[in-house]
Amino acid sequence: MKRSKAAQRLVTAVLAAVALAVWWPLWFMFCGVLTPLDELRVTIGPVLGLREGYAVWTALPSWPTLQPLAELLFDTPEFFVMFWNTCLQVFPQVIGQVLVGAPAAWALSRLRFRGKKALWGLYIVLMLLPFQVMMVPHYLVLNTLGLLDTPLAIILPGIFSTFPVFIMAKGFDAVPRAMVEAAALDGAGMFPAFVRIGLPLGVPGILSAMVLGFLDAWNAIEQPMLFLKSASNWPLSLYLPQITAGQLGLSMAASLLMLAPALLLFLFGQKYLELGIQASGLKE
Repeated sequence: MKRSKAAQRLVTAVLAAVALAVWWPLWFMFCGVLTPLDELRVTIGPVLGLREGYAVWTALPSWPTLQPLAELLFDTPEFFVMFWNTCLQVFPQVIGQVLVGAPAAWALSRLRFRGKKALWGLYIVLMLLPFQVMMVPHYLVLNTLGLLDTPLAIILPGIFSTFPVFIMAKGFDAVPRAMVEAAALDGAGMFPAFVRIGLPLGVPGILSAMVLGFLDAWNAIEQPMLFLKSASNWPLSLYLPQITAGQLGLSMAASLLMLAPALLLFLFGQKYLELGIQASGLKE
């Protein structure tokens, strides 16, 4: 009994240490938004080469201020331009992934046709390939279509991504086949069965794909860097590296605001991610 309590305390201590390590950068960033520029230069300036000495970070700022946040929101119009560019590129991707990927996932999950295993294997291979392998074909196709340096250069490849199809197909696999067969006996075709049975029961997998797709598109940096040349089309992921070391407070505020939508979506969508993972592991 004593060993079990000791082991439980040890596990709790380890998990608490891991949680602290994960949350410390967020606290670091939050405090940085409230810290005056002079204090930031004194505390972390040596790390960025702004002065000599050792970096010392305090848990709380000595004199809290909202100046970095106010400067970002009121004196940095390019931040809002790139924020809306990010929204323009991300939300159509997520919506398109559902509109295109959900029917494809249902077909791969429920239809029986020749070459299905080969097609599924192709999906798996394309899903496992990193972007660095596919960027040249993507670039050539987009250049041929005349879509480079436009939002569609980011949106279209994201819509036809294979990973959301894989997640949603695993979610549709959890739909009882008996319900689909009963609907077929009642005269419902495959598409009505998809709309009336597949979509309602496949919500966990669909929402999981949407959450993961949003996080991936929101934080994308290689695709915009390669396909977008004009700064007027850049998303926030390309704006942050442009902030110089002398703008520490501005950098902290911009990083925090960019992180906020993804963090909130993950916190509210965590249960759907768990349901999607559970549904993908169910067997009839």
